[in-house]
Amino acid sequence: MGQEISHSSFSEEDFKRFRDRVVAETALLEQWMADGVLDQGEPMAGSEIEAWLVTDRGLPAAVNQAFLQRMNDPMVVPELSTFNVELNTSPLHFSDGMFDNMHAELAELWRRCEVVANSEAAHMLMIGILPTVQQSDLCLGNISGMQRYQALNEQVLRMRDGQPLMLDIRALEHLVAEHDDVMLEAATTSFQIHLKIDPARAIRAYNISKMISAPMVALSANSPFLFGHELWDETRIPLFEQSVAVGASDYSKRVTFGVRYVKHSIMECFEANRDRYPVLLPQLMDEPVESLAHLRLHNGTIWRWNRPLVGVSENGRPHIRIEHRVAPSGPSTLDVIANAAFYFGLLHELMATVDNAEERLPFFDAKENFYSSACLGLDARVVWFDGQEGSITDLCLQKLIPQARKGLLRLGISAQEANRWIDIIEARVANHQTGARWQRRWIEENGKDFPAMVRAYREQQDSGKPVHTWKV
Repeated sequence: MGQEISHSSFSEEDFKRFRDRVVAETALLEQWMADGVLDQGEPMAGSEIEAWLVTDRGLPAAVNQAFLQRMNDPMVVPELSTFNVELNTSPLHFSDGMFDNMHAELAELWRRCEVVANSEAAHMLMIGILPTVQQSDLCLGNISGMQRYQALNEQVLRMRDGQPLMLDIRALEHLVAEHDDVMLEAATTSFQIHLKIDPARAIRAYNISKMISAPMVALSANSPFLFGHELWDETRIPLFEQSVAVGASDYSKRVTFGVRYVKHSIMECFEANRDRYPVLLPQLMDEPVESLAHLRLHNGTIWRWNRPLVGVSENGRPHIRIEHRVAPSGPSTLDVIANAAFYFGLLHELMATVDNAEERLPFFDAKENFYSSACLGLDARVVWFDGQEGSITDLCLQKLIPQARKGLLRLGISAQEANRWIDIIEARVANHQTGARWQRRWIEENGKDFPAMVRAYREQQDSGKPVHTWKV
C-alpha cells in the first residue's frame, strides 16, 4: 500500500524542503552502508498479495471500505481502488517448513477475507487483471479514500501538464485508449516477494533478481485480457508502466525494469532516486533524519520491477530488502507460494554457484528476455548465460527448475518440502498451463463471455487446486 500522508496539496516550498530531506537522508544511508550500521543478520522472506473484490456475476465490487472495517486486521490494507485490497504475510527466516507455514498463513487469511467479503455480497479473487473490469470502472469515483492516492493522481497529472495518460498495447489485438487519471493502475494486481538481505550481498541479489525476472513472469503469467482485448500473457507489465507515465526516457519512467545492473553498491538505486526522479508526494514529516521517512516515501513512488527498500528489523536496526514485483496475483494460494519458493531457490542457487553473472548475461539481454516473456509467456525465446538461446520452457525444465530445487536445499529446506513446492512449478511449465493460458483456452472454447469466465475461474480457485490441474 505504501505510506499514508496527511494532505494532498503542496507548495513549491514543500517540494524544495522535501528534496533537501531526501538529499540528507540519502547521505545518511550511504554513511550507514559504509560504517556497517545496517542489519547484516540472516536473510528473511515475506510477501504481499493484491486481490480483487468481485460480485456474484464476476464484476468489480467497490466495497473495500466496508470490507476493511469488518476485517479490522493490520495484515489486510487498502489499495488504490475501492475494489482492491492487499494481504500481507509475516516475515520468516529461511528454515525447513517455512513455505508450508507461509501457505498456511495465507490460506487462513484468505479464508477469513472470503467470509467477510461474503457479508458484503462479494467474493475474493486473485488474478493479475480482472477480465471484466471496464475502463469506466477505473474512475476517481472508485479511488480509495487515502490522501496518498488522491495526491498521487494530482501530482502525476501535474507532471503531465494535465494531458491524459495514453494506453497503447499491441499483441494478438491492439488496444489504444486515453485515460484522465491514474486509476488505470488499479487494474493491475501483483504478488510481491520480499527478501531481507545483508547489504553486502544485495548487489548480487538485485542483479540476479533482474535476470530471473523473465522466467518468473513467464511461468506466473495471469493477465491476458484487458477491456475485452486479448493482449500479452502478462498485460499487467505494459499497463502498469503506462498508467503512471510521466516521461518518455528510460531514465524517468516511474515503473521500469531499469537501465543497467548495479555495479558497486545498492546505494546506486537510492542515488538515482535522488538525482533522476522528481518528487511526487512532498509530504514533510516531523521525524528525525535517522527514520529515513522522506527517502522511503520517495522510493515508494518509483515502482521498479525489482525494487530495493529500506525497512527496520525487529532489533531496531535498518535493513535492505529486495522487492521482486514481476509476478501477478493468483491463480491459487498454492501457485503463489510455489512462485515464491521458485524465486528464492533459484536466486540462492545462482548467487552461490554463478560467477561473473553480469558479464555472462548482459543487461540488454536480461531486459529483452523480461519483456518477451511478459508478452509471450512460456512461448518466449530468450538468451541465457554465455549467449545460449532457446525457449523459456526448455530453459525452465532443463536448468532453472533443478537449480531452484538445489537452492532450497542450500537454504535449509528439506527435500520433501522443496519438491512439494517446486513440483507445482514443474507441472505448470510441463503442462504449459499458467493462469494466462487457462484464461485464453476458456475464451477459445466459450467465446468472450468474460463474466462467465471469471465465475469459472473463481470456482477453480476456490477448489484450492493449483492452476496446472484446472479443467476448461
